Amino acid sequence: MESGVLTGKKVLELGSMIAAPFATHILQQLGATVIKIEPPAGETTRKLVRGGPSGSYLAFNRGKKSLCLDLQSDQGREVFNRLVADCDIILHNLSPSAARKLGATYQDCIRLNPDIIFCHIKGYGEGPLAEEVASNPIAEAATGVMFSNRVDGRPSRLGPSYHDQFAGCYAVIAVLSALLSDDPAKRNIELGLYETGLHIAARDLLGVQLKSQLLGRPETEPSAEFSIPGYGAYETRDGRWVYLVMLTDDHWRKFCAAAGIAPDPALAGLRDRRRERPRVEKLVADAVAAHDFEALTAKLARHGVGFTEILSTDRVLDAPQAMAGDKLSEFGFGDYDFTTPDFPLPSLLRTEGRADAPPLLGEDTSEILRKLGYEEDTVQAMIAAGAALEANREQPLWSRPKAQAEKGGSE
Repeated sequence: MESGVLTGKKVLELGSMIAAPFATHILQQLGATVIKIEPPAGETTRKLVRGGPSGSYLAFNRGKKSLCLDLQSDQGREVFNRLVADCDIILHNLSPSAARKLGATYQDCIRLNPDIIFCHIKGYGEGPLAEEVASNPIAEAATGVMFSNRVDGRPSRLGPSYHDQFAGCYAVIAVLSALLSDDPAKRNIELGLYETGLHIAARDLLGVQLKSQLLGRPETEPSAEFSIPGYGAYETRDGRWVYLVMLTDDHWRKFCAAAGIAPDPALAGLRDRRRERPRVEKLVADAVAAHDFEALTAKLARHGVGFTEILSTDRVLDAPQAMAGDKLSEFGFGDYDFTTPDFPLPSLLRTEGRADAPPLLGEDTSEILRKLGYEEDTVQAMIAAGAALEANREQPLWSRPKAQAEKGGSE
């Protein structure tokens, strides 16, 4: 029996890439039924890795139902309208012009369902760029993040698409708030990716204002590891990396006791250590490099030093902390098996369907159409006309490397 807090709620998603699919992924984990509407070619993340689904698709579309429709056809638009009339929430990240073209604006949807909660994750909110398209790196570039993150002197994007995922989280907060409210105005939710980036950057934006007024120059406030010596990544004798937390004088004393560094009154205070940055960095690097990882971390743990090993992605889920408790789900997709983290609030999550795989393109098309009241001959006519598409279960999901393909063919 399903137990998620949103059990019984039906969500319609027109999403691609990350922001909207991530939001509806959380809603699905919380118990909602999510119908993912995709065009005949499928959404973008279905084709990013060797012609097939990427990690983003696998991670953020688990347990959803896939309805493949041509929304530019009359029949596809009719199906969409029936779905809007029948659902509780619609969430998408279409461009403003595409939303108008496909009849997926707030006004379009409330005409069909006055009680619907409508959430549109856009590139930009209100302002001169409101009609423009934005992406995660655009948000990073426009809100100061990229300026400070440089590789060989060149401003560079961060690795994961954190702004997209923050926007997805903000969208979920807004949807849940609308569900709690009796005010119809709260059901019209528009969220800008750029505005999400502004909010995330508040600490740095205020930090530079502070320094401008305090010091008379717009100095960006550095992160702790760049401003505090001994805070950061260091390599052990056996080639593993440990990340040390060294924010306070107490942290420094504990580290010195653990690493066998003799107390030095000249380095007792943070200001002292900042003045002697090269010396402190060499002390810490040499102390770490003199130990194998296991011996060092045993000492650090005994003395209460904050640390962790820096893990490659393929090792993360093997960590005892990751495997403890109700944090992971396993599923099969194609010919492969996967383990994935769940939303980290297990008491709020669904039980049934939590480990379901992501859908094939159009996997649930016929079932959804029948539930909407279409007769079987009409369903088949829509498919024949290209207004809807069913999953091709025989088509390989990925183009395998040549060696694997030859091995598979010889078995």
